[in-house]
Parts: sequence; structure tokens; C-alpha cells
Amino acid sequence: MKTLDLSIIIISYNTRKITEDCIESINRSLTNTRIKYEIIVVDNNSLDGSAETLQKIAQNKANKLAYFQTGSNLGFGRGNNYGVKKAKGRYILLLNTDTLVLNRAIEKLYNFYVNNEDRVHFLGSKLLNHDLTSQPSACRFFTLPVVFATLLLKGDYWGLTRSSPDRFCQVDWVSGACIMTTKKYYLKLKGFDKNIFMYMEEVDLLYRAKKLGLNTFFYPDSQIIHLGSASSNGKTFPILQVYQGFLFFYKKHYTLFHLFALRLILKFKAFIAYFIGKIKGDQYLIKTYEQAFKLV
Repeated sequence: MKTLDLSIIIISYNTRKITEDCIESINRSLTNTRIKYEIIVVDNNSLDGSAETLQKIAQNKANKLAYFQTGSNLGFGRGNNYGVKKAKGRYILLLNTDTLVLNRAIEKLYNFYVNNEDRVHFLGSKLLNHDLTSQPSACRFFTLPVVFATLLLKGDYWGLTRSSPDRFCQVDWVSGACIMTTKKYYLKLKGFDKNIFMYMEEVDLLYRAKKLGLNTFFYPDSQIIHLGSASSNGKTFPILQVYQGFLFFYKKHYTLFHLFALRLILKFKAFIAYFIGKIKGDQYLIKTYEQAFKLV
């Protein structure tokens, strides 16, 4: 198997146009680059015509696209694990399908990583919203105070949970929308936990990395637009997945006491949101947090 410098891995699920735009932005960003790269798209059995579009893109060798159809919806984590196994690159970039690469962002991220890989093991770009405002993506591990601040104190707003620094710095974890590492490190960790379908995969991965002495850093000179929630259906599903993610993470990494305290926080959040929904007559809040309460 011919070795490349970089494999860029994207997971697609019913996001045909978004995935097409993402691929176009990658190739535009890497125009005339010296990096030998490939784009690997793993499609989770999309039903929106993605397969036909991706096959057409892959036929043009200039797009450097390798397309794989899973035949079922593996989810984000297992989809990435599948893609990494197919990767020919020494370095890998896990990139969300709902991203648009700005300027030379990938090249900047790659060059910085290669020049600093003695201490940088996982590296994330600065994510931006569609209007180019900063999107919090440098994050703290979910200790109980951080969970409380996330769910009940708008922790991102106050910088208590996630932030978007303007300087290179070490962080606990970075958003899974854009993570660069080596195939060696990813496989050493056995990739994303296959039991997590969506949400909390990167937190678990980088938590395990930290325990092995592998560091995560945030690099703001590389900037990428992250549209956000483009591959999720509605708001209820993501919220329920977040609840399940918290519970899974605590069952796996924390004590029974911590898990008990987490359940109290999750129930309190669900009760407050459900109560607000009742007052406002908001069926979305009522339905979503009634289900969330039952999950806990």
C-alpha cells in the first residue's frame, strides 16, 4: 500500500450537498500543496443521493477522493474507525462533513503538527460559525462542576466549559469537527469507542489519550467554518444523545458516587426545562426533556 502524508476522513450521512461543498473546500485549500493527501469519505448508507454524487466526484482523480459505502449507519465513531483503517496517510485529519476549510487551514495545521509532534499528539483548529464569529471548541473535561456549568449556567458564554482562544495552548479536548493526529496514535487508542453512536466520542478518546500521556493542543492560526448540527435530525435527538453520552462517559471513567451526582444534575436540568416548557406551552421542550428525564 502506497503511503501518503495525510488522510482526511469525513463521515457522511444524508448530507449530500454539504459533503460536496466540504470536499470542494478541502481541494481548494490544498491547491498546489506539497502534501501528498487523500480524502476518504465513509458514507453511512445515505438515502439522499450521496452515493451517486460521491461516486461521480471520485471518478475525477484530481479530487483525490476515496469513497466507501458502509451499507448501514455505523454512527460517527465507528465510521471514523472504518475510515482510519482504510487510510494510507501517516497523519490523519478527522473532519466533519459540515465544515468549510478556509484559506490554507489544513496546510497550516499539518505543518504545525509535523514540526511539533514531539509534544503535540492531537491538534485542533479554531472553528468559526458561518458568520466567521468564533465557535467555542477548546474544552475542559466533564468534571461534575463543568457538567453543572454546561447544563445550567450557560458555561460556554462565561468561558467556564468551552472557549475559543486566540493563542496556541494545551487543552483537555477539542471538538471532533477537526482533529489532527497520527494513524499510529489513533490506532494505539483503538480509535473512538464503538459503543458511542454520536456525541462524546472525542471527549472519551482524548480523555483516554491524556491517561496515556498524549497531549491535546488548540491551534488558532488554522481556521475552519463549522456549520454545526447539519448532520443531525432536529433538536431532540442531539439532546438525548448528549444525555446518553454523559451517562456512558461517567459509567466508563468515574466512580458510582460521581455517576449518582451526574444523574441528579441531569434530572434537575430535565425537570427545569420540562417545567419551562409547560409554562410556555412549548411542546418541543416538554417532549424532549420528558424523554431525557426517563433516560436518566
